[in-house]
Amino acid sequence: MNEVELGVHTFKSHGVQVSRYHLYDLLTLILLLLMEIVLFLFIQPYHSFISQDMITNHNLKYPHISHNTIPIWSVPIYTILLPIVVFLVYFPRKKDIYDLYHSILGLLFAVLITGVITEVIKLSTGLPRPDFFWRCFPNGVDNYDSLGNVICHGNPSVIKEGYRTFPSGHTSWSFAGLGFLTLYIAGKLKVFDGRGHVSKLCIPIIPLILASLVGISMIDEYRHHWKDVFVGGLLGLIVATLCYLQFFPPPYANNGWGPYAYFRAINETGGGGGVAAAVGVSGSHLSDSDGPPPLEEIPMSTLRA
Repeated sequence: MNEVELGVHTFKSHGVQVSRYHLYDLLTLILLLLMEIVLFLFIQPYHSFISQDMITNHNLKYPHISHNTIPIWSVPIYTILLPIVVFLVYFPRKKDIYDLYHSILGLLFAVLITGVITEVIKLSTGLPRPDFFWRCFPNGVDNYDSLGNVICHGNPSVIKEGYRTFPSGHTSWSFAGLGFLTLYIAGKLKVFDGRGHVSKLCIPIIPLILASLVGISMIDEYRHHWKDVFVGGLLGLIVATLCYLQFFPPPYANNGWGPYAYFRAINETGGGGGVAAAVGVSGSHLSDSDGPPPLEEIPMSTLRA
């Protein structure tokens, strides 16, 4: 099989086998989604101690803005659907099921793992948002118990959100989804091919700029402190990178434009091994013998763009 051949690894020829191999991964995604829903909707955050001095000294008296410039329902649109659209636009060029399937699988893992980690930290720390005072005391009249802790009399759902500032969920999701997209585009454009075309670097940076603007909007609207946004962005970017490297070589590698399974399939053509071995390099159930072959064992003709 030659690298330039198109339509060799299609939905019809390899789709079922790839899906079967990643059955446990698909079930894991469903479990992560259910965990995210339960954590977000049904678990109350820890209520950290908040005194009158803390409200004053920790800048917790910023105005409460009831609406978001970037509402929560829009986050999956630009962190999941937008990258998938890019994957689908690229698909006709190679018509490679491995690339499309593994890019979507890696993206979903990046976003959902980030979401679960973010929710666990939020619920465990229970730290107050910058606008906590007005969430807790919407009429401006504060009240405290004998220990000096707040006694809130606002809307329970608004108060619940007031204890969920660290880290920023908008930001962590944004950097997980758009960070994964950045790595994907950088690999496809061969940004780090050593030819010094810095202009190519401008394209994959765009998703990171969008993710940064999301984080900045959370600070501007007093939803989060700067440290919430910083940690959220770092968390999302780290998870995105780890998930991307499960399926694709680093963007700076010579073969960084394609998934591991693609090169394995080409390398084993004519030598047996079948489809299961071809997809095995990117699964989560590998033994040492199932991993991708060393790059030096892959014919150089398969690594050419």
